[in-house]
Amino acid sequence: MKELTLREKVGQLIVAGFPGLDIDEQTQRLIADYKIGNIILFAHNVKDKEQVRSLCTDLQAKITEHTGHPALISIDQEGGRVTRLPKEAVNVPGAMATASTGRPENAYAAGRITAREMLALGINFNLAPVLDINNNKKNPVINVRSYGDTAEIVTEYGLQMMRGLQEGGVLAAIKHFPGHGDTAVDSHLGLPSIDKSLEALAELELKPFQAAIDSGAECLTSAHILYPSIEKNQVPATMSRTIITDLLKDKMGYQGLVISDCLEMNAIQEFYGTAEGAVGALKAGVHLLFISHSGQLVMDAVERIEQAVESGELPIAIVDEAVAKVLFYRAKYGQVVHGDLSDAENEVNQRAAEAISLESICHVSGQLDTVQRNDLDTIIIGSLPYRPDQASSLTSTELSFPAEAGALLGIQHLMTDFNPDEQEQIRIVEQVKGYSKVVVGLYNGCDHTGQVELVNRLSRAGHQVTAVALGKPYDLEMLEGDIYGLAAFEYTSMAIRSVIRILGGEAVPTGKLSLRNEYVPMI
Repeated sequence: MKELTLREKVGQLIVAGFPGLDIDEQTQRLIADYKIGNIILFAHNVKDKEQVRSLCTDLQAKITEHTGHPALISIDQEGGRVTRLPKEAVNVPGAMATASTGRPENAYAAGRITAREMLALGINFNLAPVLDINNNKKNPVINVRSYGDTAEIVTEYGLQMMRGLQEGGVLAAIKHFPGHGDTAVDSHLGLPSIDKSLEALAELELKPFQAAIDSGAECLTSAHILYPSIEKNQVPATMSRTIITDLLKDKMGYQGLVISDCLEMNAIQEFYGTAEGAVGALKAGVHLLFISHSGQLVMDAVERIEQAVESGELPIAIVDEAVAKVLFYRAKYGQVVHGDLSDAENEVNQRAAEAISLESICHVSGQLDTVQRNDLDTIIIGSLPYRPDQASSLTSTELSFPAEAGALLGIQHLMTDFNPDEQEQIRIVEQVKGYSKVVVGLYNGCDHTGQVELVNRLSRAGHQVTAVALGKPYDLEMLEGDIYGLAAFEYTSMAIRSVIRILGGEAVPTGKLSLRNEYVPMI
């Protein structure tokens, strides 16, 4: 194999994204002139299975032609709230929902299903599973993306998901090292700081990561979080050699691929700059740099890295070690190609995912009075979904809990604002006064308390109320009176169908909420 030029070496170390359904002119230039060898796909790159498969085929051909190596094509396919695959693919339930089934084998199944669905489309690299422990219930970005709030739950389920993906032939990235669970800031929007000692991290946050490393983790994502008690230079973990090399590699024994979270997130771009963040990450020991949206920032980073190497600021040995690591995993996973799934295979995957979803629904409070189909005495209300954080998939107005649940049960429904003010609450109570039963879909009402206040008003007005938490289950601990509470964890069609089966008496909730009792009163 011929010796790579510096430009070719640096291109191996970048993951780029682009805005549309096809490879645009700028992305073609990044591949041809900047030798970019890896791609990340988002929902805006996805239309349907045929389009994604064609896109990935084109990307592989172009990247292999210009770099001499197959591409790593990545996607955030955690399940639940963070899904990017097309609607006709099988999108499994998310982490907290899966853990609530009480069966770790469901996490393994979710990994295998996801691997099959991804490879059928030509995607070989999943930015999952999440191994963050959600030990701060005010966390704006992790919450239901975590398997739970203890190291034991996260380890038990997260490692099964990782194993399912790996054994299914997909590179799996555990994230976000050394832990994003105990923050109240979204690193997409700001720079979080966790002032914990290394000893404190070792007692909790590091445990799932250490277990994953010991179990053969091949890829790990760094977090854009400050740890001032560990790293004195006021740089986040992604840019910290103390954390990435001294702790992760030397002390914890990790030998796999280290990737950055996106370097366009505000935690890096606003405070350090994307190009400087790229150089800092390589110095720290990161191998693969995600610059997920802006082609210009990709070019800026490549040129800045080249300048750092040529000036001696960044030793070429660091670059060579990163290139070797990336090319190893590109060779291992880049050429894995599977054909489209058969109708029978699709049916098996869909049934398995729906079974996990139904098992995940948790009875949290109150007593269920089933809802009869075509019941004129019951109404379903709630808001449309919205994007609660920058990690979540973009939402569609096509999905509506009140409309979909109402259609499935053949009963009336009413739309509300996602944070109804007092005037709207009073109006809605007046509108539904002719119904004795009200089913309310909550979506992160702990952040938009008008939803919770509306439910409590309805209960005080004498209605028999059922509340369904379609996001954070913490909504349910804010309810007053004898309200029947279900935790569904995610605002998806699959979760809604599972809830309706329970409300209609076709199934009973068997989920086991994987959170400590002081958070949600479990029955």
